[in-house]
Amino acid sequence: MDPRAGWTEPTQLVPGRKGGPRGDRTDSNTFHNGTVNLSKGHLRAENRAVLRAELLAWYGLNQRDLPWRRDANPYAIWVSEIMLQQTRVAVVVERYQAFLKRFPTLVALALSAEEEVLALWSGLGYYRRARMLHKAAQFVVGQLNGTLPASAAELRKLPGIGAYTGAAIASIAYGEPVAVVDGNVERVLCRLESWDASKSGEAALRPRIDALAGELLDPRNPGDFNQALMELGATVCLPRNPQCLICPWVKYCKTRGEHKTVPRARMVSREVAYALSVRTGLQAGPGSREVLLEKRPAALTVMPGLWELPALKEIEVPEEELRMIVRHAIMHVNYYVRIRTVFEDDAETMTVAGGERQWVPLNEAAEMALTGLARKVLTRAHLLTGTSRDVMTAASEPDLT
Repeated sequence: MDPRAGWTEPTQLVPGRKGGPRGDRTDSNTFHNGTVNLSKGHLRAENRAVLRAELLAWYGLNQRDLPWRRDANPYAIWVSEIMLQQTRVAVVVERYQAFLKRFPTLVALALSAEEEVLALWSGLGYYRRARMLHKAAQFVVGQLNGTLPASAAELRKLPGIGAYTGAAIASIAYGEPVAVVDGNVERVLCRLESWDASKSGEAALRPRIDALAGELLDPRNPGDFNQALMELGATVCLPRNPQCLICPWVKYCKTRGEHKTVPRARMVSREVAYALSVRTGLQAGPGSREVLLEKRPAALTVMPGLWELPALKEIEVPEEELRMIVRHAIMHVNYYVRIRTVFEDDAETMTVAGGERQWVPLNEAAEMALTGLARKVLTRAHLLTGTSRDVMTAASEPDLT
């Protein structure tokens, strides 16, 4: 179905000298047939004002109530922007609140141990972000008297802060009129102008996207405008099946639907198996049980220093010893993970020798820097203290989610 079916063309917002309300001029600074021609020149002030006003009005009515939008604290905004990189909002909300509860100030974060930071980051993935955030906090406290820089240019000098993150923090926390361009913004602007974002034109397109974002930016309210544009891409101008009928810019959009993009990498499936080995600790009591964990060597490029379950030598697991099956995605790989119950005496012979191993009391495991997979398995096995029951099959059945 044509998403434009049933629509009527809007009248021209900046009338031309000739032609009716639809307009027939080729001046690049006017609206044509309900769309804004931005390809060959600068936007007129009237055009910018209309686009800004309609987007901000939409945002005022439709923005999601997210915890980092309730606080203008630059440190809190910084933490949220780092967490949101390549991570779904729903996942970030819970971890963000727990993180700020433990590290309420930049100084508190700087004075903490890296392993403690990684433990609070567990479940978000891309752990290098947490390490860079921690190093940047230590630099700010040690070299900048604990004050986060207020400009995008200065923020980019900190570890882990690039062009997007620096612009986001500077505009939202400090009101600097600098445009933010993330994947959501890029998609909205490419569709607005019907630009081909496939691989062949990707490199040449980026300067045009940056220029258009800068022209559209509302200098009086850059923080809200940037958030509004990102919100539009995240909730309406979706990668698949965009909700054009409720978009505030639909009258001006030259695409009104999906656009050409670089094909996503295909997901690869792999099968792995891990041991879940639990024993009774030396001290009696309900909290005395311990789980065997292994620390990933520091030399590894992926998740170094995090704790995980020991890997099994054999991927195939007898049905009677299969505790659960878990699906776990890391980047472009879907892992189908078999979890086998392994007794203490068999752990060494059945598992692959790796990094340092420890028997960890279950009431302490939740506070460790666990891999996302290890935390998922222990939670679904109801072994982490204080974790809620997860949706899973009965204990006697495999858990494939």
